[in-house]
Amino acid sequence: MPEVIFNGTEGRLEGRYHHSKQANAPIALALHPHPLHGGTMNNRVVFSLFHAFQKRGFSVLRFNFRGVGRSQGRFDNGLGELNDAASALDWMQTINPNASACWIGGYSFGAWIGMQLMMRRPEIGGFLAVAPPAGNLDFSFLAPCPASGVLIHGTKDDVAQASAAQKLAQKLTNQKSVHVEYREVPDADHLFTNHMPQMVEAINEYLDKRLTSED
Repeated sequence: MPEVIFNGTEGRLEGRYHHSKQANAPIALALHPHPLHGGTMNNRVVFSLFHAFQKRGFSVLRFNFRGVGRSQGRFDNGLGELNDAASALDWMQTINPNASACWIGGYSFGAWIGMQLMMRRPEIGGFLAVAPPAGNLDFSFLAPCPASGVLIHGTKDDVAQASAAQKLAQKLTNQKSVHVEYREVPDADHLFTNHMPQMVEAINEYLDKRLTSED
């Protein structure tokens, strides 16, 4: 898949981009986990998100936040990374001005950033949040949650509490016209060490259900 370089607010950002062959294809971003804990766009959960969107005809981008890989800048505690995600979406929309839909996918820290971006950008109509750190980071900005989506979490996550993610999903799904699902991966840890197939299955099942219902 082609390597791309696009401009962020603090310099160039490095990404990998797949352009759909379908006219007016939907677009999606896949966001990686915490930069200070080894998170990169090549993380296998992020690649699974990327591939799931690609397989369903999306134009999709994964990229390195500032200070990661060949992306310029330095870690900025979430604020700068949110700007990076906004720059990535801007770049995608320039190439895909007639996209039929817009989705966001994120893993751990990337899920936190993605859901903040969703609050800023009303065109985002769906989200996939894998192992969102609801017990560690503040998700109170989701008031109300503007789009439907799914939270996928391992029951033995020792980094981000599954109970906090489940509580967040229950809170968000009480809103009218917005449906937020919570799906557990039994016995999986934060890295889905021995449970990648089950995590991917949860992604695929949700996307297929949503995309079929919206056809």
